[in-house]
Amino acid sequence: MTNLLDDPNINPFGVALTAADEIATITGVKKHDIALTLGSGWGAAAEQLGEIVHTIPAADVTGFHASKVAGHKGIIQSILLPNGKHVLLIGARTHYYEGYGVRHVAHSVRTAAATGCKTIVLTNGAGSVRPEWNPGTVVLLKDHINFTAATPLEGATFVDLTELYTTRLRGLVKKLNPDIPEGVYLQNIGPQYETPSEIVMARTIGADIVGMSTVLEAIAAREAGMDILGMSLITNLAAGISGEKLNHQEVLDVGKASEARLAIMLAEIIHNI
Repeated sequence: MTNLLDDPNINPFGVALTAADEIATITGVKKHDIALTLGSGWGAAAEQLGEIVHTIPAADVTGFHASKVAGHKGIIQSILLPNGKHVLLIGARTHYYEGYGVRHVAHSVRTAAATGCKTIVLTNGAGSVRPEWNPGTVVLLKDHINFTAATPLEGATFVDLTELYTTRLRGLVKKLNPDIPEGVYLQNIGPQYETPSEIVMARTIGADIVGMSTVLEAIAAREAGMDILGMSLITNLAAGISGEKLNHQEVLDVGKASEARLAIMLAEIIHNI
């Protein structure tokens, strides 16, 4: 099936508007307030947030794909919070390494903005460059480094990224979780893990954690005028830090062991936004 985002002559924001209209029709919710993108380890959050109004297979919405990555559910959910706000939960992240192109990576963010979301929470599973941040640690993103050599911005679109991860939202998280560390996230393309030498380079240029998502989404969110909160679950120590070999099963195992705790934490944060 042809995806409209593959046609360079079609405006990706128009595709996002179509997707948003479909979500509104299917869910019966005219406007959503907060978008939540779930990464590895964060998938149990929906039940803690509030009433699940509707669950949609992502592939049923224009521009979205069924998930190809273990640990991602491939669904979109509309959730009613106790305070009356609506969360658009995106369990259908498209990773850049899947080969669809950067428009596809940014599509969920642009769709969320088109549904009315003014705030987006981006979560992920990541490797730690710092040996003291063991698997299971949650890190608040304060900045990022884009090592994908890509951008969701098209043409002469100049967007300031000075305060990309919103200070107010980071302050809220730290008020609720005083001991949470902050770090700089570096996105590589993947899907291969970094080499030990690449991790030395990442540490040298200021990265604290490494992963394969989030950065391109955050740039698209800032272009859309959204407030952005980013959080990483450390699923492993990066290559060369512990001396152990890396594998995706470790990511899944740490994520599974952390799901209940992260769901409670994330629900508290979102209920206070």
